[in-house]
Amino acid sequence: MPSVFGRILLITGGSEFLADRTRRRAVSAVLAEEPECEVSECVAGQLVPGELLTLTSPSLFSTASAVVVHDLQDLGDDVQAELLAYAAEPAPEVALVLVHGGGQKGRGVLDKLRKLSAVSEAKQEAPKYERDHAGWVRAEVKRLGTSMSDEAASTLVTAVGLDLRALAGAADQLVASVPEGDDISVEVVRRYFGGRAEVRGYEIADAVLDGRLDIAVERLRWAFASRTSPVVVVSAVASGVRQLVRLATAPQGLRDADLAKHVGAPPFKIQGMRRQLQQWDATGLQGALAAVAQADLDVKGATADPEYATERMVLRVASLRRRPSRG
Repeated sequence: MPSVFGRILLITGGSEFLADRTRRRAVSAVLAEEPECEVSECVAGQLVPGELLTLTSPSLFSTASAVVVHDLQDLGDDVQAELLAYAAEPAPEVALVLVHGGGQKGRGVLDKLRKLSAVSEAKQEAPKYERDHAGWVRAEVKRLGTSMSDEAASTLVTAVGLDLRALAGAADQLVASVPEGDDISVEVVRRYFGGRAEVRGYEIADAVLDGRLDIAVERLRWAFASRTSPVVVVSAVASGVRQLVRLATAPQGLRDADLAKHVGAPPFKIQGMRRQLQQWDATGLQGALAAVAQADLDVKGATADPEYATERMVLRVASLRRRPSRG
């Protein structure tokens, strides 16, 4: 394995959790190579001219040192020249880790750093859609030495939500819970996470969009009794409605895999969504979008009774389904 010293790791992307995890792993790699290494951390916006040079100079107390610079996007113009000069000829006994918080700010110094041979970039972008989160979970589990199906990964995302820190912790727990060499099945995910409150939000959403109003209301009241936040329920129903809209407006002729990507849902959900869509027309979907948008405002502070606002949304969305024709 090549040495981390004399190198610069550039961590970029908008996911704070992923960036922080990569930073911690980088520091661990430094200490694994040189246990007595002195590690310094600083914030880019607080660096003054000459300070970076001091931090990256040989240490009086150890033969190697490491410097972690946070929030690189805030690095002052007067210090950028010093950083680029150092990055062009880094000290062989120093490991430098630069953490950029994402966005366009500081793009100029990023572009210049990327051109230097001593710089390696670790991009940390969070997945956008539920389907992408399921893929991220599968990759996380694979990194831990196990595998799981798309359905199992999607079930976990539904149960835990879209927070990467929570998903990573759940993946660790599941991998530790199965015998070595075994795959993580849907049944295993449900055994450990089937009782999570977040599952109820998606179960409520499916019941509403399927037209099973009695089940939807029963699950909604159970969720509130279990102290599920109305925000979770509204978010789940809003996600279900938006996915139906994307399915309804999708280009003709797409394969299921491409259609799933367009909709932002796992491929195994597409057939069920097609059945749901048969009960909806454009007017109903438009009204449902308006209902969940109003509910989102209500539960985030526009009303004194978020639970009532959520139940009203459920009833309103269910009422907008297209009624089956008679005879």
